[in-house]
Amino acid sequence: MLKKLLILVLLIFTAAMYGCNDSNPKSEITKSNLLAALKSNKGNDAAPDFTLYTLDGEEVRLSDYLGKVVILDFWATWCPPCRKGIPDLISIQNEYKNELVVIGISLDQPATQDQLVPFIESYGINYPVVLGNIEVSAAYGNIQAIPTSFIIDQEGNIINKYIGLVPKSTLVEEINSLLNGL
Repeated sequence: MLKKLLILVLLIFTAAMYGCNDSNPKSEITKSNLLAALKSNKGNDAAPDFTLYTLDGEEVRLSDYLGKVVILDFWATWCPPCRKGIPDLISIQNEYKNELVVIGISLDQPATQDQLVPFIESYGINYPVVLGNIEVSAAYGNIQAIPTSFIIDQEGNIINKYIGLVPKSTLVEEINSLLNGL
């Protein structure tokens, strides 16, 4: 029993230290670093396909968005950095509506899922929000901190993974690089 309690405390401490962390990464992302990362990673890591459901029961498949840049955003309503980043994702979806789709993968548990609809409405979320599950979380590297975002290119390859809040300028630079074929 004590061992389980210690593990639980350690998990909570780890989540507090690393999950929902809105601090900026220590290393600055520059255009040359970004382009080098895009060129070195492109085509190396296919994004796992999934079928998840919106709150209305609508089916969303990652493979339905081949040909577009995709931002997968693993998040939850109770996560302050997740909340802080949502307006940027809404803005990006508006700016790139024909070339990109943001997919919000909610990791809210049953206790907080009833808050999703009012949350989506109050923030004016304009992209699909689906209910995540353990299989998708595992397929994407066992998501352990949120927000965690993936940038997926038009061919369905993971180009980058971000743990924590990502500045909008970083996402826009990466999107533009993908759209311009760099």
